[in-house]
Amino acid sequence: MSVASQNSPPQNQSNNTKIRKVDIAVIGGGIAGKACALGLAQLGLQTVQIAPDLGDPVPPPTGPQWGQRIYAFSPSTQKLLAHLHIWDALEHTRIQAVRDMRIFGDRGEGSDQLHLSAFEAGTPQLAWIGESNLVEGILDQAVRFQNKLGQIADTVETLETDADGATLHLKNHAPIQAMLVVAADGANSATRKSIGITASEESYSQSAVVANWLCTQPHLETAYQWFLPGGDIVAMLPLPNKQVSMVWSTSPENASDLLLLKQSDWDSKWRMLAGGAIGKQLGTLMLNSTPAAFPLRKIRANRFIGPEHDPKVVLIGDAAHVMHPLAGQGLNLGLRDVAVLLNVLSKRESFRPINNVTLLRRYERQRQGDTSALLWVTDRLKKLFSGSSNAERQLRNFGLGFVNRSHFIKRRLIERALGDIDFE
Repeated sequence: MSVASQNSPPQNQSNNTKIRKVDIAVIGGGIAGKACALGLAQLGLQTVQIAPDLGDPVPPPTGPQWGQRIYAFSPSTQKLLAHLHIWDALEHTRIQAVRDMRIFGDRGEGSDQLHLSAFEAGTPQLAWIGESNLVEGILDQAVRFQNKLGQIADTVETLETDADGATLHLKNHAPIQAMLVVAADGANSATRKSIGITASEESYSQSAVVANWLCTQPHLETAYQWFLPGGDIVAMLPLPNKQVSMVWSTSPENASDLLLLKQSDWDSKWRMLAGGAIGKQLGTLMLNSTPAAFPLRKIRANRFIGPEHDPKVVLIGDAAHVMHPLAGQGLNLGLRDVAVLLNVLSKRESFRPINNVTLLRRYERQRQGDTSALLWVTDRLKKLFSGSSNAERQLRNFGLGFVNRSHFIKRRLIERALGDIDFE
């Protein structure tokens, strides 16, 4: 039997025939879903969040080890979390500001690199690096003080839409009737499929291996990324206390081998990788977590609202789009979905209900451009650096150097990475 959270009284099978009515139902329990549910409730909308694991609040991280799921938080994400009154509540000793980014080509030549600087861009920092459970833990705490938000630890079995909204039939609780549904249930979104929204999907035939490391040399508040011959990409993201978080995009076969390496094997690996450049930059690297791997793919929903004939469902986060981690923008893109949805609903005309098709199309139009541009650029970069021909190699390495010499292009790249949201 699933259990509802404290601010949503548990229901049992005996009252399953009684329909509970809310303004908005959010399906999904990740960061995007939790942030969206909290923001909607703060707008004064009666909101319920539904996900199987909501009965187990995420404890904030403690101790000398950092969590496996590390994210880069862009200024747009910081602005959203501040708007939700979450940012200042985070333990900032566990967040690392990024002042510089250095990206290296695969020829090993000094000119084949791109340097992005917060100082040159006139901004205090380019991003922050932090743990997933750091943000999720504070979001879970904030939920307890929001009387407009209920959480139900359960699974949505079926979803029916009509002219008034949607009815969600749950596995162990009474049905929910909502004017609007927000699907934040991940890349394999059952909600997306149930309302007939198709998605284009492409496997990159790669896995991302993640692990945290202690380094003997300071990272200088810099995020590093090396494109390697053969298509591998190694990113080293700075963490507090002379630590870095590795994201190594590689073949599934090599990923499996990397998960089995001992510290001495890694020492040899760092001496050879990228001509030893990683070790030269960060010193001796000592493993500080158990490596893990996950497959990489690109997904883009063909619509962000549905059903097509009378939309009552909005897609956000991975339910709408999944991208390669080389740009570190996956979570930020999903949280910009949240920010735009909150903006559209907060600025709606008084005569429009929250499920008005004009409002939902405003959301879809605003998100499609940002999503398409970022997915296209990330996908092109990944494929360009996976190419094996000499022409492709020359082009990609020349391109890094060319962009590095153009202050105008670099500034535009930084503006894209920073993102822009408005809550005024």
